[in-house]
Amino acid sequence: MMKRYIVVLGCLVIGLLSRAQDIPRGWHLLDYNTDSFYGISLNKAYQFLKQKNIKSTPILVGVIDSGIDTLHEDLKNILWHNPKEIPFNGIDDDGDGYIDDVYGWNFLGNKNGENLRKNSDEKARVYYKFKEKFTGKKIDTTEINTREKQAYKMWKRAAQEMNISTDDEVEVTLVGMALKAMKGYDSILKQEMNVDEYTAQSLESFETKTSEAKKAKFNYLTTIKLLEIGTDEKNTAIINQLEEYLNQKKSVLAAAENPPPNYRAEIIKDDYDNINDKFYGNSDVKGPASNHGSHVSGIIAAQRANGIGMDGIADNVKIIMARAVPDGDEYDKDVALAIIYEVDRGAKVINMSFGKPYSPEKYWVDSAVRYAESKDVLLIHAAGNDARNVDTVPSFPTAYFLNNNKKANNFMTIGASSDPRISKGDVIASFSNYGKETVDVFAPGVKIYSTLPNKNSYGNLQGTSMAAPVVAGIAALLRSYFPSLTAVQTKDIIEKTVIKPMLPEPINITVGKKAKEEKLTLENACKTGGIVNAANAVELAFKVDAENKKAGKTKHGK
Repeated sequence: MMKRYIVVLGCLVIGLLSRAQDIPRGWHLLDYNTDSFYGISLNKAYQFLKQKNIKSTPILVGVIDSGIDTLHEDLKNILWHNPKEIPFNGIDDDGDGYIDDVYGWNFLGNKNGENLRKNSDEKARVYYKFKEKFTGKKIDTTEINTREKQAYKMWKRAAQEMNISTDDEVEVTLVGMALKAMKGYDSILKQEMNVDEYTAQSLESFETKTSEAKKAKFNYLTTIKLLEIGTDEKNTAIINQLEEYLNQKKSVLAAAENPPPNYRAEIIKDDYDNINDKFYGNSDVKGPASNHGSHVSGIIAAQRANGIGMDGIADNVKIIMARAVPDGDEYDKDVALAIIYEVDRGAKVINMSFGKPYSPEKYWVDSAVRYAESKDVLLIHAAGNDARNVDTVPSFPTAYFLNNNKKANNFMTIGASSDPRISKGDVIASFSNYGKETVDVFAPGVKIYSTLPNKNSYGNLQGTSMAAPVVAGIAALLRSYFPSLTAVQTKDIIEKTVIKPMLPEPINITVGKKAKEEKLTLENACKTGGIVNAANAVELAFKVDAENKKAGKTKHGK
């Protein structure tokens, strides 16, 4: 999964840990000419639609993610409700095989209501799955079929990467020390402040009474600055993210010695190798950890103009959630079935803010992508957060089909942009994957303010996981106001209307553990060389829509 990776102690911090810059909430919606931020010019887009007196039609957007808070004040009114299901009566009223799928479906659960939260890395799963088959064997790749060749190639790479370096072990030690120290400071401060939650902002103005609390305050704030954590982030969120990252790294180290636990077999209990065994799971679309999915959904379509929280990008959207992304790498089967599920229920845009370096059942996902293509559905995928070239080291799923390497024309891959005021003069997020052939466009993905679950919360996350829903929101906006647009036309419009900031120097990035430096510009970071712009896209969509109507196309290319 394209996780909220947290690279600690002087490195990049993604997720809830964002740079402590004083920038406006919702900067990603702003316009450079009027606001001096490289946002998507959303207000100008709506002004154009209003001037032309264009009305929107409802559109369904699929989100495949970790879950969604169905009770959130800014999300509850934009959720898809299955019109054929009587809510939570324990009966499959519409006869589709999914019982009580009122808001969507949870492919990470079982019929007893239990949910898979933690999962292993795909690298370890691939290594141990094929270890007996390939270890010590001489394989002639000219005599095996495409699937077996792919499996052998993946296994060889996984076997090489299973070797744990000293750097990995040192990182786990340092993160463990930092987490232990932060917990100690936090315990003292909560007792001194008589609260369970606080931010660095509130802590700075708090007058400590004891020397122990004074020391804890100084150390806590110093650590916050060292990790470049935003001063508005809550203590609980910071510690939870550090714990999650540490546990994930420990699991990776452990997998080098022993096969990872089969969490899927323990909880979901489906026949994983059978794609036709597809009616597993349950209707709990929130799940045990819905931060990521709630945030992504809010970026796309949080209720606009309701006077609370924040505004999503598209204003006449319903979100359907397919929970398929755990803490750890997602399974190809869940991804494929989630795409098909949302397509079958009428989604015209599907957001996929996740990714992994291995895809052993890619042929299942490819089949689902082709199915979406046949139903005129646009798929939006986040490029990944490893600062690497995905032209050479892919982040799955990809737009390229396994059997012929042709590129799906209904699939977009999105890198994360920033703003010079946020990222020390750069418009490319330092963590973002890139690729002149593979990545289509960039979109804002640094310190993005959106909805978070429980208690109607909001906060900043960052990553290409946040950039993808920005594009999904623009795509939904276009297909809602101009329903004649096909998925391919929508993709083409977004790509043709990017803006290309002029900066004096390209940025240096560090690629992988070899610390190879490359000069990276938007021009060589993606196919279009630019950042998406809603206002430009709406104006071009207006022209394409007129041409479609003249040709007799009225709704979604029909």
